[in-house]
Amino acid sequence: MRTVHVVTHPEATHHVEGVVGGWHDSRLTPAGLRAAASLAQALRARIPDGAEVELFSSDLQRTRQAAEEVAELFGVTPILDRRLREKSYGQAQGKPQEWLDRRFVPPPAVGERMDHDEGVEGAETKAEWAQRIYAAMGEILQRPCEHQIVVTHGGSLTFVIASWIKMPIESAGYVSFRAPSGSITTLREDDFFHNRHVVSLGDARHLDTALRAVP
Repeated sequence: MRTVHVVTHPEATHHVEGVVGGWHDSRLTPAGLRAAASLAQALRARIPDGAEVELFSSDLQRTRQAAEEVAELFGVTPILDRRLREKSYGQAQGKPQEWLDRRFVPPPAVGERMDHDEGVEGAETKAEWAQRIYAAMGEILQRPCEHQIVVTHGGSLTFVIASWIKMPIESAGYVSFRAPSGSITTLREDDFFHNRHVVSLGDARHLDTALRAVP
């Protein structure tokens, strides 16, 4: 039985500053750091003592900080992979969100969506974004470890799940899995049918503890 625990990083500075995230290398806020400690404890409670655990993370600061909280509890070293980053928004990264909103060209309701140009220089297409997430997850899932933790971003979670259920990339133009920042999504493959389940999406119950810790 394989279980993949997918973490979306908690609150980061770009959230509170109202700027575009993407590859902008923001850090966790104090509230985000408290949430990271809570989600690490939640993972520790879900994974049996003595079980082999592997930890993978986007290499951006906000995901690394969350992964470090998890790593400390499990005694593992995070494997950093830039392919697990959020979508690149090109020249919009780090700029005010309203700057992007004025220029953003939404995909058509019908027609080409994966290779759609959103009107921002240097931004990834949805296809480019999906391809790197699928490639990263493909390598992670080739490993035999029964408990794997993947720390990524809210947008990239969609393609982590889509790759898990083996959705063809060319069919992913409309897919979206939404989850709160700092949440845990649980994916499990059984040993008999080898079906791949989405056990829970965006579980954030542990964040209540982090909120109560605010002085």
